[in-house]
Amino acid sequence: MDLSLEVAVRWNDYDAKLIPLLKEGGITTVLLPDRKEVFEGACREAGLKVLALAEVQFASLESIKKAPPKGLVALTEGLWPGISRGESEGNDQVMASATEQPWVNANGYWFGLLRCLYPSRPALLGYLPDEKAGVKPGVLQHFDSLELALIEARVNGGNYLLALEPRYREKLLGGDAKALDAWRQMGRTAQWLGKNAGLFRQATLPAITVLVEADEALAETVNLLYRHSASPALAPALNPPAPDPLHRRALVAVGIQPPSREVGRRILSHAQAGTSVIVDATGEKAWWRDPRLKLVRRQEDRDFYALGRGQVVAYHAAISDPSEFDVIDVITQPRRAARIWNAPTAVALATDCPAGVERGRALLHLVNYGPWISDDVLVAVQGSYSRASLLRPGAEPLPLTAARRGLTTEVMIPELGKVGVLVVG
Repeated sequence: MDLSLEVAVRWNDYDAKLIPLLKEGGITTVLLPDRKEVFEGACREAGLKVLALAEVQFASLESIKKAPPKGLVALTEGLWPGISRGESEGNDQVMASATEQPWVNANGYWFGLLRCLYPSRPALLGYLPDEKAGVKPGVLQHFDSLELALIEARVNGGNYLLALEPRYREKLLGGDAKALDAWRQMGRTAQWLGKNAGLFRQATLPAITVLVEADEALAETVNLLYRHSASPALAPALNPPAPDPLHRRALVAVGIQPPSREVGRRILSHAQAGTSVIVDATGEKAWWRDPRLKLVRRQEDRDFYALGRGQVVAYHAAISDPSEFDVIDVITQPRRAARIWNAPTAVALATDCPAGVERGRALLHLVNYGPWISDDVLVAVQGSYSRASLLRPGAEPLPLTAARRGLTTEVMIPELGKVGVLVVG
């Protein structure tokens, strides 16, 4: 079974009377820990698919490559999506000072890594709502956070195997009105996501391209770029893309294993063509050293070398804290793929636009991990466009004004719910 477009939920209640509830939540596939012939038959009669949970292998990022080629595999990593919360039950607090942005628990980067490293497999996450995922015992999660988990998965070109947080499950099965409302809303959103599935499997804009491996430390660097709406394109470190200095402003090669001489040459060819290549390998592992490099300037933590029409930016030490790693200042703010203002709990992802979308040349996906934003949200996307339209669940496309600002196009969005897709052209 291909789970990439299924709304699949882990379910261990075999009461057939609950099948209508499953359908209200938009569920299309039920993952069962044990086989129950009567319940499975009732599910199939109602149009639901059934799959034994044992048929899905749950694995780490690195061990996925050892899984059978045609088997179903889900990554066990992931945080319960949303903003950081206060300790008291039901008391939501943004964990930040007046000068800091709220910390957002988001998983978009995991889907990007899976799509890059294992392109022949569906990008599936299978984390649970437990302490490993940041869910503290006794702290009630927002009822709509399960919908958010589905949204971020689909927007980033993957899927999440839904798992109900225990207290939410208890209230849902007990008929709690708010829990039921959130569940039914997830069903409506799931329908919209399925209808627009073609929007969410596009390539990100390559302004910042990161070379990646199956390494969780490197994944944190990718996470930071996603979190700051830098919309990084990802490429395997063993197979770098061809130089494209017109669109690719920076090629990030930090935290990777020393490449072969041929692969190292291909990476440095980006700098020769006009791109900024960023590295952090030092000492005997400094594979990037080349007699053609000319030191231009030195900063406290990195050196800048000229090479061809571009440059190599070399950090003095391996990147251990992603927060100290800055790519935006290398490519400059006007050349980043996307920006977003007045929405500190939202993450933007700029991608190509699929053929067939009316007047569309690029997309800006917006996922809001916090409360509904009723104020204007200003966004910018790389490129020059004259039209914009916002797509959202439960609403008609909303035409918006597109304003060209240098190398980017800015659009003012009047409000932002959990998800929106801006089509520009």
